[in-house]
Order: sequence, then C-alpha cells, then structure tokens
Amino acid sequence: MTGADSSETPTRSPADASSDEANSPESSAESNEETPPKREQWIIVGSVIASTFFVGFGGGVIFPILPNLGVVLGISPFLVGLILSANRFSRLFANAPAGILVDRIGTRKPFIIGLFIQAVATSGYVIAYVSPLPEFWFLSARVVWGLGSALVFATAYTIAADVSDADSRGTSMGVIRGGSIFGFPTGLVIGGVVSEVSGEVAAFVLATAFALVATGLAYRTVPETHVEGTSKSTVKPWDVDTSITSLTVGLVNFTVLFAYIGALFATLVLFLEHHQIGVLGFDAQGTSGIFMAVTVVAAAVFMFVGGYASDRRGSRMPTLLFFLGISFVGFLLLARAGSVATLTVACIFIGAGQGGTSGPLMALLADLTPTERMGRATGTNNVLGDIGGGLGPMVSLPLVEVVGFWPIYAACAIMPVIAGGVLVAGIYTETGQLSPTTETTSRHRASLSDD
Repeated sequence: MTGADSSETPTRSPADASSDEANSPESSAESNEETPPKREQWIIVGSVIASTFFVGFGGGVIFPILPNLGVVLGISPFLVGLILSANRFSRLFANAPAGILVDRIGTRKPFIIGLFIQAVATSGYVIAYVSPLPEFWFLSARVVWGLGSALVFATAYTIAADVSDADSRGTSMGVIRGGSIFGFPTGLVIGGVVSEVSGEVAAFVLATAFALVATGLAYRTVPETHVEGTSKSTVKPWDVDTSITSLTVGLVNFTVLFAYIGALFATLVLFLEHHQIGVLGFDAQGTSGIFMAVTVVAAAVFMFVGGYASDRRGSRMPTLLFFLGISFVGFLLLARAGSVATLTVACIFIGAGQGGTSGPLMALLADLTPTERMGRATGTNNVLGDIGGGLGPMVSLPLVEVVGFWPIYAACAIMPVIAGGVLVAGIYTETGQLSPTTETTSRHRASLSDD
C-alpha cells in the first residue's frame, strides 16, 4: 500500500462505518454506535473552526507589518521574503511526521500541542521587534510557527474526513477550512490598523493573546475522532503518501499557493505604495491589510460554496475546474489594476478562485484515500503546498524590483491553468474517468482499502 507501512492494521473511521450500513446489515448496529449524530458532527467541526480562528490571527498579523518593517529595520527584500516563507519551509520537515502521528495516536493531542506551539511562536514577534537582532527572532518565530501549524493542519483536515461521508465531505472540508481561516483576515486587518494606531508591539501582543485563547478553547472542546494505529516504526520527514491522488492534489495546491500566498500577499503592500493607493485614510501598510482581508474573506466564503456545490453535483471536478478558471481571471485583472475599484474586484476573484478550489480539493483527496492513510495524504498535500507558498515570496519580491508588477501577476495567471491540466491528468490516471462521481470515488477508495 503506497505511503503506508505494510505492518499496519487497517483502521476504520466513523464516517467509513456509516457508509457501509446499506451494504452490510449485520454491521448496522456497530456503525450506528461509532458514527456521531449529525448534530455532534457539526459541534466537532465548530470547535475546530473556533480554535483555528483565534490562532490564525497570529498568522495574518505579520503580513501587513513585516514588508514595511524591512525598510525600518534595514532588512533586505530577500530576507523579508525568507522570513515570510520560513514557516512553510519548516513545515516541509514537519508535515509528514504530523500526518503519521495523526494516523497513529489520533487527532486531539497533536491539535492542542500544535496550537500551543503557534502561541509560543507568536510571542517571538514581540521579542524580535525590540531585539538588536530582529532578523534572527522573526525568522526563528516563523520557523516555530510552521512546526505548530503542521500539526494543526494535519489534524483539522483529518477530523473533517473522520466525521463526514462522501455526500457531505465537500461541505465539511469547506466549512472547517473556510471558517478557520477567518482568523487570518482578522489578523490582516487588525494587524495593519493596530500597528498604525498603537504600534507594532501592541499588534504582536494581541496576536499572542488570541493564540493562547485558541489553545485553551481546543483543550476544553475538541474531542478525539481518529482511530489509533498500531505501527511503532520511526517517524521520518520524508514518509509521505506517494499515491497518484495525493501527488495530484498536492501539485494543484503547489501552483495555487505559489500565486496566492507567495506572490499576491508578499507583494501587495509594495504594489499599493508604487501606485499610491489607499483606503479609509490608511497608508499602504494598513490598506494592504484591508485588501488581503477582502481576498481571504472571499476565499473563506467560497470554500463553503465550492464544497457544497461539489456535494450537490456528486462530482468534484466541474467545481474545481470552474474555480481554477476564476483564479485565472482574477490574476489577469490584478495585472492591470490601478485603482481601488479594479483592485477590489481582482482580490475578490482571486480569493474566490483559491477558496472555491480548496474545499472540493481536500474532499477529493479524502474521497480517494483510505482512512488509515489520510494523515499521510494530508502531509503530502501540505508539503507541496508549502513549497509553493514558500518559494513564491523568494521569487516574486526580488523579481518585482527588476521587471515590475504586471509581468509577475500575468505569469501567476497561468498557474491555475497548469493546475487544471495536472488535476485532469492525475484523476483520469487514478480512476479512468475525467469527472468521476463521489459514488465512483467511494468504490475506488474501498478497493484501495481492500488491497
């Protein structure tokens, strides 16, 4: 079995037990006992959303502040890009172990520990600002943040897969991902505004407090959902799932995040300064937080819309290809944006494209991945996504100074088109169909578990 230890005993999630009821009457009683009622499922999802919302504030607060601090603190554009990307590079080594831990010990402990690590990392921003070596402390804080977020992402997606079936998985993934990232635009807006009104240190202290609240909330409310594994083999950073499905979904995630996080978020504050665009009386730093928030809110809303639409259609592919097309249009608009109105429309399209892709994409991964490998598959997706999001700022920030903004954004418009081609080719290779239904993917998933 690809990506899984051959000595492991296959495990069963509550969602899998539920899906077998109609085919196995003898197991109905057991399935009903294991499957959480719908009300309990949404309580679990809501608990995860609330916890990740609060910790997400710390992820957003640094984006509208740090690019501008590069000038104030004398940090080069390349080093600023490295700091912004450091969390993604550290996650490259933490994603696979995080996924393995989830498959072996469950979701609750890694989720809570990951949130606490992110709280500690956020406090490092305060030290960085008052330290004579701000580059070291900012970089260290982002590295530690990445280690914590690897645990949080692996557990959040696995919880969503555990408590849902094929008919509701897209909605669950969209809600849990979309709802959780609302903390990020909160950080973008409040980080930009508070830093202008009360200073950068006040913004970082507030972010730390939010992260600690998230940890306490998770400890009190998030239950265990995942079945424990039995393998005791060594946890390795390169032990990821290498199935066609996992690699396909991961490569799509790579291209989308390279453009979305790596290029747009890393360069927006500089774009606003260059075009002298501001809103509500704020300068580029505060304005960038507002535009980023518009983008992320659009993404969060359309994560739910995309997931729900893919559930109702009974197939993920049409929804995924549609929203990849929306992202393409958004970056074309961004390349020619020169006013508040055109930039707002571009940001909404880009956010809608990224968000509408995210929910169905993770649902598709869960549709085609056996339960005992879901943690590893999530690790593969996160590894490739972090490579894209990490390389983006390191490539875009230096190139913007050389070639300007519109060539970079125009190039980013091509990436969703490439992602669509990779998606169609990979899913056809795996299932033999260009647009498999959720019924087809469920049967394929069952055959992989049997193998």
